[in-house]
Amino acid sequence: MQVKLLCFGITKDIIGHFEYKIELPDNKTVGQLREKLISQFPDFQKIKSLKFALDGEYVDDNATINPHSEIVLIPPVSGG
Repeated sequence: MQVKLLCFGITKDIIGHFEYKIELPDNKTVGQLREKLISQFPDFQKIKSLKFALDGEYVDDNATINPHSEIVLIPPVSGG
């Protein structure tokens, strides 16, 4: 299945694109996607508090990804 990633902040810098499509086998979890991203882009391992939103809702690593899901990568944000 193919899913679309929307990348913000440092995740955009790591991948090199705001929007990135990635192929995954069916019934994969967000945690498995995280592992694949780390294997393809080792700098993701440095982002300890990376969050994921799946189809508009924050999810944890156990969430199952559906075909054609849209996933937003949400890096840590600092403000002042």
